[in-house]
Amino acid sequence: VIRCRAAVAWAVGKPLSVEEVEVAPPKAGEVRVKIVATGICHTDEHILEGSFPNVDFPVIPGHEGAGIVESVGEGVTSVKPGDKVIPLCLPQCGECSFCLNPESNYCLKCHVSEPQTVLPDKTSRFTCKGKQIHHFLWVSTFAEYTVIPEYAVAKIDAAAPLDKVCLLACGFSTGYGAAINTAKVKPGSTCAVFGLGGVGLSVIMGCKAAGASRIIAVDINSDKFAKAKELGATHCISPHDFKKPIQEVLTEMTGHGVDYSFEVIGLADTMTAALASCNMNTGVCVMVGVPASGSVISFDPMLVLSGRTWKGTLLGGWKMRDCIPKLVASYLEKKFNSDVLITHTLPIAKVNEGFELLRAGK
Repeated sequence: VIRCRAAVAWAVGKPLSVEEVEVAPPKAGEVRVKIVATGICHTDEHILEGSFPNVDFPVIPGHEGAGIVESVGEGVTSVKPGDKVIPLCLPQCGECSFCLNPESNYCLKCHVSEPQTVLPDKTSRFTCKGKQIHHFLWVSTFAEYTVIPEYAVAKIDAAAPLDKVCLLACGFSTGYGAAINTAKVKPGSTCAVFGLGGVGLSVIMGCKAAGASRIIAVDINSDKFAKAKELGATHCISPHDFKKPIQEVLTEMTGHGVDYSFEVIGLADTMTAALASCNMNTGVCVMVGVPASGSVISFDPMLVLSGRTWKGTLLGGWKMRDCIPKLVASYLEKKFNSDVLITHTLPIAKVNEGFELLRAGK
């Protein structure tokens, strides 16, 4: 058993509490990882607000991490102690019908199909003050050590800087892949991106890499425009600067609407606005932002009946175990610069300050 620090969420609406926890050794098919760095993603905020489905408290959140294998359980062959790895919040078991489908990146072992609040044998590896602590998406990267099923871990290049590539575990991969894999943005096309957090900025990088000629960034926080332009946005607009709905503004700017739109906020109103802002026949709108659980959208069916495509993306469409090592290789070859998404670096003891910065849009 390893004793280490972890940021524990004891109850909904309470700040995280940095505690000493005990982390049990890995059982068969499991890997114990020393987490070196983790990003804070808005999905972790959804847990604290109580708006993420099927989470049991107390829980150790965090799902955007990178670390080093400390030990492995019986039968584990894909990684060994000392390997650098990225824990995967979307597993790839390699055996279910989705994993076997080359066009799918879903896995029946993922949280959407079965809650991942305990490991597959239905027990937890975390205890604190004599209490069992739940896992989050099997990764719980807000702990200095965590135990994960082997099929939710990807081995990466030993040269990768873990404090930079941790972003590839969720935020960057989701946004970049939404443009490249899900929308399949074509060269010369026009795009609109709603929401300029880390994931929205990653969508912009993906649109630029795919050769889009116009990338219109939309956010009510104009402080985010400079970074959006640095990463490839050609125009930045705030809905607060117009009297008419933003979809009308985008349609006027482009003639008939954009070719591709991306909603990276997770609000019903912006989802329908993003749909309406792409052109009525061949336009593609991709939902990237995660809405609060129980959200419902009402929209005019003519928006889709005329030919538009409305689709969602799950972690950018990447088959995670197969693709994360390749994305890390692309990062090392400087094919994209995800480092610009890092605004602050804090010790785990200041994790609540990190959430304050997130809530302030900083």
